Amino acid sequence: MFTLLKKIKEEESFIPHQKIEELLEKTRNPENKKVEIIVNKALQKERLSPEETAVLLNADKPEQVDLIVNAARRLKEEIYGNRIVLFAPLYIGNWCVNNCQYCGFRTENTAVVRKTLSDEELEAELYALTSKGHKRLIVVFGEHPMYSPKFIARTIERIYSYKNGTGQIRRVNVNAAPQTVEGYKIIKEVGIGTFQIFQETYHLPTYKKLHPSGPKSSYVYRLFGLDRAMVAGIDDVGIGALFGLYDWKFEVMGLMYHTKHLEERFGVGPHTISFPRVEPAFNTPLAETPPHPVSDEAFKRVIAIIRLSVPYTGLILTARERPEVRREGLKLGVSQIDAGSSIGVGSYSQQDPEIVKKSQFILGDTRSLDEVIKELSQNGHIPSFCTACYRAGRTGQHFMEFAIPGFVREFCTPNAILTFKEYLLDYASEETKKIGEELIKNELDRMPPERKKILEKLLVRLETGERDVRL
Repeated sequence: MFTLLKKIKEEESFIPHQKIEELLEKTRNPENKKVEIIVNKALQKERLSPEETAVLLNADKPEQVDLIVNAARRLKEEIYGNRIVLFAPLYIGNWCVNNCQYCGFRTENTAVVRKTLSDEELEAELYALTSKGHKRLIVVFGEHPMYSPKFIARTIERIYSYKNGTGQIRRVNVNAAPQTVEGYKIIKEVGIGTFQIFQETYHLPTYKKLHPSGPKSSYVYRLFGLDRAMVAGIDDVGIGALFGLYDWKFEVMGLMYHTKHLEERFGVGPHTISFPRVEPAFNTPLAETPPHPVSDEAFKRVIAIIRLSVPYTGLILTARERPEVRREGLKLGVSQIDAGSSIGVGSYSQQDPEIVKKSQFILGDTRSLDEVIKELSQNGHIPSFCTACYRAGRTGQHFMEFAIPGFVREFCTPNAILTFKEYLLDYASEETKKIGEELIKNELDRMPPERKKILEKLLVRLETGERDVRL
């Protein structure tokens, strides 16, 4: 259906550097009325143009920032409701042939302890994760020839086949090196969820400087990595930038142009957008003092502006961030977070005094899954482990057919409640269970009678021992 792009020069990519700089310059000091018009367009659930996003990025006055933030909160509530999807990262191996200057796994970092999970060690990690209630994973691989498409596919097959009583992993997303089309097809065959590639920085001169060697030094090959995934039939893809490497306003524009490119070429944009900030990493000086640090206040604006710019795209906020930053992010448009995370290779199943030497960076939120779920519930969020759309084939453009008219909130809330109930029955502490049951009762009371009746019958099936109940 889609032809592969011919070899192109880096300066001819779909990230128009000069145009971005011109838009950011042209839209400086916008009038309140102009900001208001753009915000109102976003509230109509229309994707913003790059120029409109640039206006919001330059809306620095306190009253303009307040307008943007409040609109993001409203839009998030209208589209996604109060559910928050939960997942955990599982690092399979940290061998890498790249030399990314901000990364603890870079090849020149000889102080890092290199490790790849054996089959037995993978099973131990899965036991630890499923014993806590996890149902959704993103598996992470260093970029190294040993982590071939066949190796990735075999790892995912083993994860899906693992059972721990009623516990199992129902969705596996992937963060790995960009693949060839044939490589993606091998991975797709085992039923992955989203394939995620972060460009890290969309600014070409900065990219070249920070990626001096290894396959990742090719800006274009990485940039078109998700094009090849979609050509191969993987229609749920995730994009991201690592904030702190270059000016945050430019990176937001890069994310928007990437979204625009995918929409124009494939008819559907990214399933998720991530916006992690650079965090300290073992024996990695640049990560200690990133060249363009992003303050907490600027970071909140990043989240709000992305939410307004792409209303129907899932936004991921990881445990890189401190709990207080994550609490604010949830209000501004975030729809997915990880929880109970550990990012050392093999670190879920064992206490390792050298875990920092096996980790890509240092986490900001180290709370347990149950602690996070308890807080989410106390704050009125529905913790969700839902995988219904993925397993029903509602992905890519089909998913957007549900999302764009605003069905996500209505369609997904019941399934979120069902997965949350399963967690409460099988894994929750007594305190979390009490808070969670009250939250479910309140949610049921707000539902139309017919929907409430259907959901109550499904909840009874869970209470009598059935699992994996979904609409």
